[in-house]
Amino acid sequence: MSKIIDAVSIVMTCGDEIFAIQRQNYLAAFPGYWAFPGGKVEAEDTGFCSDHDLCKNIDLRLFGAVVREGKEEFGIDLHEEIKKGNVRSVDYLGLAVTPDFNPYRFATYFFKIDLTKKLDFVVDQNEASFAEWMSSEQLLEKYNEGKVLAVPPVIKVIETLGKQPDVKHIENLITTYDNNKFVPYIENLKGMRQIMPLSHTLPPATRTNAFLIGDDVRIVVDPSPRDDEEYEKFKNTVAIWGAHKILITHHHPDHYERANKYAREMNLPVLLSRDTHMRITRSQPDFFNGIDVQFVKEGDVVTKWLGNDVLIMEIPGHDEGQIALYSKDLSWYLAGDLFQGIGTVVIGGEEGDMRKYFATLERIIKLSPKVIFPSHGIGLGGTTILEKTLAHRKQRESQVLNLHLEGLSPEQMLEKIYADVNKNLWPYALENIHKHLTKLKQDKIIS
Repeated sequence: MSKIIDAVSIVMTCGDEIFAIQRQNYLAAFPGYWAFPGGKVEAEDTGFCSDHDLCKNIDLRLFGAVVREGKEEFGIDLHEEIKKGNVRSVDYLGLAVTPDFNPYRFATYFFKIDLTKKLDFVVDQNEASFAEWMSSEQLLEKYNEGKVLAVPPVIKVIETLGKQPDVKHIENLITTYDNNKFVPYIENLKGMRQIMPLSHTLPPATRTNAFLIGDDVRIVVDPSPRDDEEYEKFKNTVAIWGAHKILITHHHPDHYERANKYAREMNLPVLLSRDTHMRITRSQPDFFNGIDVQFVKEGDVVTKWLGNDVLIMEIPGHDEGQIALYSKDLSWYLAGDLFQGIGTVVIGGEEGDMRKYFATLERIIKLSPKVIFPSHGIGLGGTTILEKTLAHRKQRESQVLNLHLEGLSPEQMLEKIYADVNKNLWPYALENIHKHLTKLKQDKIIS
């Protein structure tokens, strides 16, 4: 069980207005997410406590953290603002505990500080790309339009304040579920339901995201629960909203395991590329028996998301037949295994092509979608993660080239480059090295 760390989050309001912040896309943690300033509770935070009547029913250690974070994140001293009469109320909104499937867990205490007048905060622009006062209703409208990427408790605060600006407590800041009947699911962007069954994927990942996307026609993407027990829980979870079609992004088993069983039981068609169909049936000839198979290609519209067309893009490199989904307005892009929120992408086997992988990454970076979703991990703001992935691959290619020129074999390169990597993963790392060497030959850099 992961250790749970106490933290605070500060919701600054003034009547029906709220101070909204969007994190920079290049930050390591929650890039591009809308959030309320805050941070971990420190041992010395009791030294910041207040004896004012406004704080008499507030845990002094937690309020100390609020005061300290107020200085660090807003550039204000809450003690002084209380004395000046600039604070109307201090309310404990509620507690959100990170679900137990996350490796890093926080018990975050949300506090609402309602001011008598809007203050001019000093926000670090290296941390926030957007930081302004706006009405709670406007912020809720932005979320409903698919323009706000946020963790579930922040979304709950936005939804509640958008309807009840004067609320003082919010029940159930995070969605709870019976883990004996359901798998974890979140909706960090309106209409992008991320369902996370345990799957037979490569470590350190343990789950493959299945997304449920669509207004009237809902498509479940990459259903791949690892066993029958997980399958039943997955089926129960999708049933909360219902699905009309299945889409398989590519032929690696952690993206389609039990998809055929689900299609037959629910009488759903399966959408996929011709290449993916060929590769699956080559190893499992009967996989699609009795199933309505529909081939999709670049530019096809498969459903709508908040009124926007959802299109197919062909994204070879990791897998020749891999396809992506994206909203026409580029609010989001479902990149599958092009990058990993957890772990590293493998370019291997006959289906992997490093040259195409580079080109695919460059193409998506140029498109510049606002949010990128991976198959493993959570959605991220902007394309910084793709830029870093491409830069890392270019750096690795340079290493492989230099070692090749020194006369080292791929196996010798493996020992030098991946010395700190678990040896159980070395076969996959060796695949990457071979694909880099093939690309270098294709580029006529080596012979």
